[in-house]
Amino acid sequence: MTFMGHGSISMIRNVSVSADVHNKDLTGIITAAGISPGTNTYSANLDIINERLIQTPGIKESAVRRLPNGNLIIRIKLYRAVASWTDGKYYYPLSADGTIVNQPDTENKPGAVTFRGPIPNDITEITKAATNLIGDLDYLEMVDGRRWNLYTTGGILVMLPENDPVAALGGLVALNQKHKILHKDLQVIDMRDNARILVK
Repeated sequence: MTFMGHGSISMIRNVSVSADVHNKDLTGIITAAGISPGTNTYSANLDIINERLIQTPGIKESAVRRLPNGNLIIRIKLYRAVASWTDGKYYYPLSADGTIVNQPDTENKPGAVTFRGPIPNDITEITKAATNLIGDLDYLEMVDGRRWNLYTTGGILVMLPENDPVAALGGLVALNQKHKILHKDLQVIDMRDNARILVK
């Protein structure tokens, strides 16, 4: 009966989903897969289901398997948000490789490092370094695809060097702890020259 496509075994009665992240609500994954209970198991194209899942924000990888009883198992890997990106109105969670991993919100998540403009393929190190400035950081923005500008909540533009922005951020943190430089009446802190820091 299963071979002929008739009977209860040929119908998808259950879709189970597992992910590499614990305590995650996965009910939306079944909706994204577009499978209705009662669908004929052999008319369900697993490649198309995978395509739907990969296009869903937050999903990095997916695999769909058909069981002998006609039901389906979906296994997914999720992106993990490490920062956020804003267009000035909405905030989008970002993974370490700059991928938007979820739907936007009108408010930024507390403690999130925020980016604007184009995002490079790896923001892991710059995000970790910028986390130490969370209280004073407004957002980071890539300039000409080669270096970062940092904007503070107090309106100061910090121009980071191209060669080692992470070290420069460490120096900025130390300066701020010692001299409260980010709380002074400044417009620009230019750190592009490794030999000296210029302020305006």
